[in-house]
Amino acid sequence: MSSSATSHDREKVVSKLPGWLRHNLKVRAAQRGIEIQTAVEQGIRDWCNLASAPAAVNTAGADPFATFLPLGQWEEFREVAGDRRVSLIQGVAQSVQLWLDTNPEPGIERPETTRRIVVCNQKGGVGKTAITAGLGEALAEDPNVLHPVRIAKALAKALSASEAPPEDQQSSDPLEIENLPGLGLRVLLVDFDPQCHLTNQLGASPLPMNGDSLTNHMAGDSKGDLRDLVVSIDDEHFNGRLHLLPACNDAFLLDVRLSAVRAREAALERALAPLEVDYDVILVDCPPSLGLSMDAASYYGRRRDGERPGQSGALIVVQAEDSSADAYDLLTTQIDDLRGDLQIDVDYLGIVVNLYDSRRGYIATSSLQGWVDIKDPRVVGLIGDLKEQKEAVRMKQPLLSYAPKSQQAIGMRALAREIA
Repeated sequence: MSSSATSHDREKVVSKLPGWLRHNLKVRAAQRGIEIQTAVEQGIRDWCNLASAPAAVNTAGADPFATFLPLGQWEEFREVAGDRRVSLIQGVAQSVQLWLDTNPEPGIERPETTRRIVVCNQKGGVGKTAITAGLGEALAEDPNVLHPVRIAKALAKALSASEAPPEDQQSSDPLEIENLPGLGLRVLLVDFDPQCHLTNQLGASPLPMNGDSLTNHMAGDSKGDLRDLVVSIDDEHFNGRLHLLPACNDAFLLDVRLSAVRAREAALERALAPLEVDYDVILVDCPPSLGLSMDAASYYGRRRDGERPGQSGALIVVQAEDSSADAYDLLTTQIDDLRGDLQIDVDYLGIVVNLYDSRRGYIATSSLQGWVDIKDPRVVGLIGDLKEQKEAVRMKQPLLSYAPKSQQAIGMRALAREIA
């Protein structure tokens, strides 16, 4: 059946479609970046142009399905279905399946050079570990499933809302959500912090002091293949795309050991280079330090020959308070000095304002505005201080599998797309 048009050139059409086929249609249309009604229109047009009907589709359990088609297309479809002695429900199902068959799932767009993202700030407690984990999870999510994402203009709206009075901010909801396919990238999270927070939060075990570790590989004293230390995270949710290189407490001694290493700035790169072939993105969760280990991390994130600006570099995590600004100045001074001393390019991928709560009043809102005013690097993420992240840490589960529809998870996906 059809009803009056909602615009000058389309009419609403109601039929039925089995749930599995509706799901595949939604996902594929999102992957292809087109509206569902456009996909159905193309499928019906191509189905009508076939010499005969294709194989029957199982429509058992079909539920009502509505879409909008160009004026006249539904009547033409009904005539063709009648000529072929095919029910309208079967004809729609065949049309949708035909569109799926002729518009296959696009391949994952993988970077030519493994992206290296160094998540850092000299100040502890700003949530670098949570951002590293959440960003990695968002990059690795299933490309055949739709996930709620905060769209880019919603971030701009949220940032502009920081200028409003606190009472207005509390009553407004700046989120605009869109369901998008996961990015499906192969991701390695590197716990580069001797406190082992990332390792513990994701339910893995820190490496033993008397065994092999990233520190040993950086110091030229490896005891085996670094790949043997890598563990997979939540295969049920991430299907083998998300891995972790756990930390070891021996990283407390890293700066001392690096002082005796030749070309110590390149020590992290030498250690991780053999792993890069297996991953699209490597994220390094840095310690709150300005020592030699931070130099090695910054060097690892430098722009390599032939790599586009903004593909790799430093992602700085801050909070909306004054001490983060002091730490930010120390960190950027160190990175800028390294740039000058070694004549390298280290790109700033952006600033993530984490644990934000406008209800804290003027200190929070004015500080957020201060971060927004920097412009270069720009604010690429705004993550609220909500309970789901703390619960996920307590449960030792990834946030995006523990609370995939939480506002923090939605914000992590937005961050992944902002820096993609």
